[in-house]
Amino acid sequence: MRSEEQIYNTILNFAKTDERIRMVTLEGSRTNINILPDDFQDFDITFFVTDIKSFTANDEWLDVFGERLIMQKPEDMELFPAEEKGFSYLMLFWDDIKIDLTLLPLDLIGEYFTWDKLVKLLLDKDNRINQPPVPTDIDYHLQCPTERMFDDCCNEFWNTTPYVVKGLCRKEILFAIDHMNDIVRKELLRMISWLVGIEQGFHFSLGKNYKFLDRYISEELWKRLMTTYRMDSYTQMWESLEQCMALFREVSAEVAQRLDYLYPSYDEKVSSYVIRQKKKYNVDMYNEVI
Repeated sequence: MRSEEQIYNTILNFAKTDERIRMVTLEGSRTNINILPDDFQDFDITFFVTDIKSFTANDEWLDVFGERLIMQKPEDMELFPAEEKGFSYLMLFWDDIKIDLTLLPLDLIGEYFTWDKLVKLLLDKDNRINQPPVPTDIDYHLQCPTERMFDDCCNEFWNTTPYVVKGLCRKEILFAIDHMNDIVRKELLRMISWLVGIEQGFHFSLGKNYKFLDRYISEELWKRLMTTYRMDSYTQMWESLEQCMALFREVSAEVAQRLDYLYPSYDEKVSSYVIRQKKKYNVDMYNEVI
């Protein structure tokens, strides 16, 4: 694997010799002092250029960065269309280095530095930036919920729970799994993150997808949360859902008490609905592994 210094030298040497490239920035975890570096960190690079089309006409110029194992160009895809304002190349190289390179037009420089505060200026040929920003992850810190936000989270969790039940009772496990993963568990994680903030302060980030959550909660809570990911049978799905409900009830009640918010009454009503449907459809007949 090439060293970090070698990668930066390759990127900057290319940028310095190409007149179309006027500014280079680094984004992402490599700018975040709170993230321990490892070999899996991407090099998230942006080139501000005078003419994007001259780059996108062919991909040969990318060979300077090394031999690619695979590349994705989100703005050139039909199945997964991107919403970027420029053009990007997501590249994994033979030596396991990952570079995500984005091209942006010069006229976006002004607003670019408002999009994300985790930005480091690497090259500014025209001295456009008088005071280079100091990277900070403050935009990703935990935020104390308002009472409305708290109720919205509870509402989303309990309103979606019957959809999971519907999928299980109809014996449509993929439908149930999707609602469990995409909504129910996400709201559970959100609520747990608020409890972490209440207990330890809202001055840090739990990382993308709450990836650092296990560092800040008890071992017992972590183990219970992990059991909700067992979904390879109808029996496991019911147990996971019921565990999600129990965890959400406990954590959200604690958050409500700590913040002096009203805990919603529909928890009890929806929980009764779940019990009733499980009994009505005799779910013991669904014990087989999927």
